[in-house]
Amino acid sequence: MQVVAEFSLKDAKNVLLSNYQQALLDVYDIVREIDASKCKRKRSEEKTMLGTLLYSPTALNRAFRRKFQKRGWTSLRVACDYSSLAKYFIGRVITGSNFTGYREMDFVKDRVGVEVQFGKYAFMVYNICAKMTIFHKKSHIDAGIEVVPVKTMADQMSTSVSFFEQLVWDLETRGVADIDVPVLVLGVAP
Repeated sequence: MQVVAEFSLKDAKNVLLSNYQQALLDVYDIVREIDASKCKRKRSEEKTMLGTLLYSPTALNRAFRRKFQKRGWTSLRVACDYSSLAKYFIGRVITGSNFTGYREMDFVKDRVGVEVQFGKYAFMVYNICAKMTIFHKKSHIDAGIEVVPVKTMADQMSTSVSFFEQLVWDLETRGVADIDVPVLVLGVAP
């Protein structure tokens, strides 16, 4: 695969080049090492492209996971404690306050977090606007990288897979918030 587009939120490219150059180079190398043709194995069952061979998000994610792990990147979970949220409920409501969960970042190394997203649009936005902020606030990362397909690749995947151009338009139109973390969005293609 190759990186064919980049968008730098909060000067992320310069932040990464100045302070986390090896982590950034790792990500570029990993993208180049992925053989997307080996991940084109999902037969479409959708009416608009019935029988067409598509890129499998599961296979792509597995390929990325192997490459990142080989280079020492690990996933990281942050526990969610919901017990303090009972104060937000009105009246006698069962809050499920003994439920616990977690948030997980795909890959973390040297204070850089990476999310690889070949899924729905909401997950891309969540990764950048919420998850990376949470991991920064919890002092696990200083910057992030979001790897997403560009439109030409998304067209060769199931419908509803989002793409670089959508995400960047929204981020540019939304503007930068004080709580945002520097995030480099990499648009990839076979």
